[in-house]
Amino acid sequence: MLDAVFKPRGVAVIGASSKELHIGNRVIRNLVDFGFTGGIYPINPKADEIRGLKAYKSLLDVPGDVDVAHMVIPAKFVPMAMEDCGKKGVQHVIINSGGFSETGPEGEKIEKAFLEVAAKYGIRVFGPNCQGVINTDPAYRAYCNFTFTFPGPGAISIVALSGGVAEVIHQGFAAAGVGTRIYASNGNACDVSIPEIIDYLAGDEGTRVIVTYVEGLREPAAFLEAVTNAAARKPVLAMKAGRTAEGAKAAASHTGGLAKEDLATDLIFDRAGALTFTDEGEMIQAAIAFASQPLPKGSRVGLITNTGGPAVIATDILVGAGLTLPPLSDATQARLKETLFPEASVKNPVDVLATGTAEHYRACMDAMMEDDAFDAVLVHFVTPFFVDTDSIAREIAEVNRQRKKPLVCNLMTDRKQWTETVGILKEAEVPFFALPGEAARAMASLVRYHKIQSRPAGEIQTFTEIRAEKARGILENAQAAGRNQLAAEEVYRILDAYGFPTASWRTADDPDAAAKAAEEIGFPVVLKADAASVLHKSDMGGVAVNLADADAVREAAERMQSNIDADDLRFFVQAFVPDGLEVILGAKSEPGLGHLLMFGLGGIFVEVLKDVVFRLTPVTDAEAGRMLEDITGAPLLEGVRGQKGVDRAALASLIQRLSRLVSDLPEIAEMDLNPVKALSDRVVVVDARIAL
Repeated sequence: MLDAVFKPRGVAVIGASSKELHIGNRVIRNLVDFGFTGGIYPINPKADEIRGLKAYKSLLDVPGDVDVAHMVIPAKFVPMAMEDCGKKGVQHVIINSGGFSETGPEGEKIEKAFLEVAAKYGIRVFGPNCQGVINTDPAYRAYCNFTFTFPGPGAISIVALSGGVAEVIHQGFAAAGVGTRIYASNGNACDVSIPEIIDYLAGDEGTRVIVTYVEGLREPAAFLEAVTNAAARKPVLAMKAGRTAEGAKAAASHTGGLAKEDLATDLIFDRAGALTFTDEGEMIQAAIAFASQPLPKGSRVGLITNTGGPAVIATDILVGAGLTLPPLSDATQARLKETLFPEASVKNPVDVLATGTAEHYRACMDAMMEDDAFDAVLVHFVTPFFVDTDSIAREIAEVNRQRKKPLVCNLMTDRKQWTETVGILKEAEVPFFALPGEAARAMASLVRYHKIQSRPAGEIQTFTEIRAEKARGILENAQAAGRNQLAAEEVYRILDAYGFPTASWRTADDPDAAAKAAEEIGFPVVLKADAASVLHKSDMGGVAVNLADADAVREAAERMQSNIDADDLRFFVQAFVPDGLEVILGAKSEPGLGHLLMFGLGGIFVEVLKDVVFRLTPVTDAEAGRMLEDITGAPLLEGVRGQKGVDRAALASLIQRLSRLVSDLPEIAEMDLNPVKALSDRVVVVDARIAL
């Protein structure tokens, strides 16, 4: 349990300093200024007092209980100080100092030493090289941290490895006048981990929404489990770094080349049910809405405004995010026409005009809250001097307190002049934003989270006819021979063992044998150069399609022999499948998680179009269905310009069959099925490769 680090009875600062600009001084100051309710104990053998507090020469001299000890001392002294912490009964140590495993072998040796001492006494270590924690709960007011943002109490908790980004996010809430609950930045995380902290916040009743920022994951499986459990109880909003970096520069497959750096983190958030962001400002705005609003039950939004332009901006954003603005029912229109000015626009958005009163706003809000056609309400509110804006704010506040449906406000005002109006909304926990786009995006985030939480989890499809041992034997033989690229024959034997629908095939050692194999299959055929050293056959003239007779096959094979310098060159002969939409399926091993599974539009232009989506294995039937829907070219699967749609059920089943294959055979590093011909009544794999 992490209770003691967030709710300490006493805090000691080992390395407390009288120097104003020293971290050991700042931590003491923050504890005092924030009103920490427990004991504060500066540890400094050369000082009698620090910031008006009695200083102690040793931690062992402290008379009171110490649950948390900060260490702001050189790395080489930490193991000895950890021993004192153990003898004193300290439960948590926050190491603000650096100089450990991040610096090299010597620092790693010191880190190992203090961790051994900590384990001996059951001490949990936060850090090293970290900021620490904050808990705004009035019962504790624990500012065990050296940063400078003093938050008011709230319901948003923040957890991040990067202290810099965490503090930027923290400042964003403070600038918006929104309080926070718990703040945790654990630096190098040698002991207490991000998954542990998320688990703790999931069980913390005062936390309504969790905001997290990550820069790669050390324990991906534990992180997935923690976020999944947390997101089932309260919203988890997440952002990560490194989205533009392309990984796998020497990838052996299209799948490896298309898998971005740290893509697995995105997929973890997706599977766990977290809401992801690419912009920290948008995440902050969304968290403000989540902290006070119920989740919507759908994506239908009613807009109320007293000025036209902002509602137009918001409408564009909402519609672009997949939300809808349903028309007012006849009954609602009639009801509002009786109350609003005759010149008011009684549509959706409803424009009550700049002279609209509190009564007008209340009538619109009540109507939309009671009308089943709406799932949420967005209020645009400019504050003209000729209207009693305080009374309007009080009506918005009153409707918000009812918590019938989510309500978000776009408050357009000078906050220095309309202080009472602002204060009324703030006291009632109305999420309000200065710009219509901010309010609309916050509303869209609420709806997006509802969709994530409402989607079916699905089930893992079972395949009883597979022959896993046969496939595993093929891999073991290749590994025994020291090969990490499988020949086409080996790949197709594995596909056959797992029941993949493939075009009829044969292998041949020379042009004459290739011609004979083609006659056995039946014309037309495709001829491919088959050599482990040749990855992209078409780039080297190693593919000939629609060959109509034996002579054509023989001539094509002879050309390949002349053009491709490979000692292991053989020929792969396959039935030609002329029709069908070309799609790609693939897999890439992801340490600690299994595989990333890919689906998208395929063929030779796959890395140009890059119209692909990924999921983590194992893939359920529901996830496979969503993969088909999530590519940009999804309408092609339905059929366009008079063409028939493809067999979506067969494609979804193929995705799940591939998921089962790579789950059974974790030795597979990368795998492509490209192209797969998707037809109206079946799917056929016509090319494949596997790397170990």
